[in-house]
Amino acid sequence: MPELPDVAIYVERLRAFTMGHKLDALRVPSPFVLRSFDPKPAALLGRAVVRVGRTGKRIVLSFDGDFHAVIHLMIAGRLRWRAPGAKLPGKMALVAFDFDHGTLMFTEASKRRRASLHLVQGAAALASFDRGGLDVFQASAEDFAKRLRADNHTIKRALTDPTVLDGIGNAYSDEILHRARMSPFVQTGKLGDAELARLHAACIDVLTEWTSRLRAQVGDGFPDEVTAFRPEMAVHGKYRQPCPVCGSPVQRIVYASNDANYCATCQTSGRLLADRALSRLLKDNWPKTLEELEERRSHKTPGAG
Repeated sequence: MPELPDVAIYVERLRAFTMGHKLDALRVPSPFVLRSFDPKPAALLGRAVVRVGRTGKRIVLSFDGDFHAVIHLMIAGRLRWRAPGAKLPGKMALVAFDFDHGTLMFTEASKRRRASLHLVQGAAALASFDRGGLDVFQASAEDFAKRLRADNHTIKRALTDPTVLDGIGNAYSDEILHRARMSPFVQTGKLGDAELARLHAACIDVLTEWTSRLRAQVGDGFPDEVTAFRPEMAVHGKYRQPCPVCGSPVQRIVYASNDANYCATCQTSGRLLADRALSRLLKDNWPKTLEELEERRSHKTPGAG
């Protein structure tokens, strides 16, 4: 799912491409994407874009008359800028916003059709999409600590909960925790003031760094390569690859429908976090340290995987 840095760049480039331009047509070939029934798509035609912003991970195109198109990309949704009246790209096409100078194409590379579009009118209707997550850029270290201590969860869960923090997902939570040198499964209630201040600083540093990096990559164009896996990342998607700080192999644990990537040396004092499924299977045989893990791998029979 595109997270805050990617969404921020989408918003910036959409401002550059659409502000002040009137919507000529709104093509909605997918019967599943439009999740609202009032106002109708025709109500936006002929209206100019007056603001582009975001609410959490949702992108908002605001038109004159207090009309808003709220786009939620979910995991596989993407936005493309194409020539005026561009042909819809087959089954991937969800929505086409046609302007006189180009078409904003909303696509989804998944059969599950989780991406969505809501058309609403009025500030109150738009505000209903706000999940209440804290904006780490606007929050003081004290506000940040207070929000994370409101409930006792793992820090990984707290970072990715949209009702706790705004715009952070699985990928950048991995990067933030690596930067803060924290285990993904430490409980928020156990973190002291200094640790929470370090985590707050890591959130700002990582999100700022990646927003700047993506901004430089896109330049005056439009983002076409939006992905949660980037070669410059420290730990996310880097299982068994060397940590850029210490050189230890990056570890991964899978839980529910998600995963966490971390460096045991930098984040857990060399201790391996137990994958729930494997730890139940192996019980006391679960390796506790990197040394034990590497020793087991070195003793595997040839071809055992």
